[in-house]
Amino acid sequence: VVALNNLDDTMRMRACLKKISVSSRHLLGLINDMLDMAKIESGGFTLHMEPVSLCEVMENIMTIIQPQIQEKGQQFHIYIDDIRHENVCTDRVRLSQILLNILGNSIKFTSQNGSIRMLLSEEPSPKGSAYIRSCLHIQDNGIGMSPEFRSKIFEAFEREDNMRVDKNAGAGMGMTITKYIVDAMDGRIEVESEPGRGSDFYITLDMEITGQQKADLSLSQHSILVVDDDRLLCEMAEHTLQSLGLHTQCAHDLEEACQVLEKSRTQGTETPVVLLDWNLCGTDGLALAKELRRRFGKEWILLLLSDGEWEELEEQAGKAGIDGFIAKPLFRSGLYNGLRPFLEEQAAVPKEEAEEDEVDFRGTRVLFAEDNELNWEIGESMLSEFGIELDWAQNGKICLEKFKASKAGWYHIILMDLRMPEMTGYEAAAAIRGLGRDDAASIPIIAVSADAFEDDVKKCLACGMNAHAAKPYDMMELIGLMNQYLRVEG
Repeated sequence: VVALNNLDDTMRMRACLKKISVSSRHLLGLINDMLDMAKIESGGFTLHMEPVSLCEVMENIMTIIQPQIQEKGQQFHIYIDDIRHENVCTDRVRLSQILLNILGNSIKFTSQNGSIRMLLSEEPSPKGSAYIRSCLHIQDNGIGMSPEFRSKIFEAFEREDNMRVDKNAGAGMGMTITKYIVDAMDGRIEVESEPGRGSDFYITLDMEITGQQKADLSLSQHSILVVDDDRLLCEMAEHTLQSLGLHTQCAHDLEEACQVLEKSRTQGTETPVVLLDWNLCGTDGLALAKELRRRFGKEWILLLLSDGEWEELEEQAGKAGIDGFIAKPLFRSGLYNGLRPFLEEQAAVPKEEAEEDEVDFRGTRVLFAEDNELNWEIGESMLSEFGIELDWAQNGKICLEKFKASKAGWYHIILMDLRMPEMTGYEAAAAIRGLGRDDAASIPIIAVSADAFEDDVKKCLACGMNAHAAKPYDMMELIGLMNQYLRVEG
């Protein structure tokens, strides 16, 4: 009502929409928790194992929680300790749920301007060489827990009886579900906490290694200077860069960086590449970049390290003398792909490899079956930004008819809602697969539905669909799936 009465007030509208978004996410979380508890109690809880990129999981986690972190003015960092096996087989949704449940509590019970960090490392798995043990440590400096509550934190509907937490309390199911998921994955979760001193959660999961691990990544020897006031990040970045064959130095402020660069210039050693943190000692990375260029000119390559979006910074960064961008968290693959264009002199990437890294969506024609007009408008608005051309089918029957009427190969992919009048998504997918056309057998069909339990996913696959993406729309997940299946088709 407030939004409707203030349509001309952009700031008021933005505030209302933000509150609606936060409230809807909270309500959806409570509903999902209750459904999960019901499945756990009935014995219907199952895992959906699939190839997963730990790098993508961490990037998505960063994206999801960043608004909450910014709202409370907190500091959040993900540290990657030279992960050699980024691709594993696990339940992507449940792994993310574990991390988001714990991080959500850390954000909730950590004060304004508090600190939260997550460390990912790996070690050999006792299950053998086909597995890797991933170790996650999530730490905050929040209000902590009493020994009594810590001993029963994983019990259903338990909440600390404390004035400090009453205003933030949820339904008390999140940590119970988290423990159940970890146990279902044959993992382990432990917690250490003291009142007033924060909490530490330790999770270990043994996951099957899958896909190409890129363990042989290496770059020609160059000198890299990492400039970041976060000493732990510098230490771990140094380990990872050295594993790529690079010589690494660290500086923790602008003056220390200038000393290293001046020494390099004086001694006539190889001009280094500089990796500059976006926020160094509380100072804007663009201002620091300008100062470095003012003192040293363009003697070396300057790359920005940030957990933000490069597209938002690119124009300003170019004017500040920044040559490129590497996204945090710093996985080996990200550092390798970010540094290689600058370090390998005129390195020509084979066409096949370039196509494997990215798919150009421009000109991609998608048949989108969705009976809800608002959902169609949201999906069309989001996907069209990638250059995708969408054709709307208001139900499964119309989707089938449009596909039958199209010439072979016209559509590149089908997005299919499941619950639709006249013909469900399941029926439409099975009918398309049975048409006898070559493209009917090969076109990727991705279910896009709020029906996202394991049984729903299995039913989708059984009727000929390739994959399932849950509503509300997770655009990163949906684009990733489309990228994956269009690459296979190409």
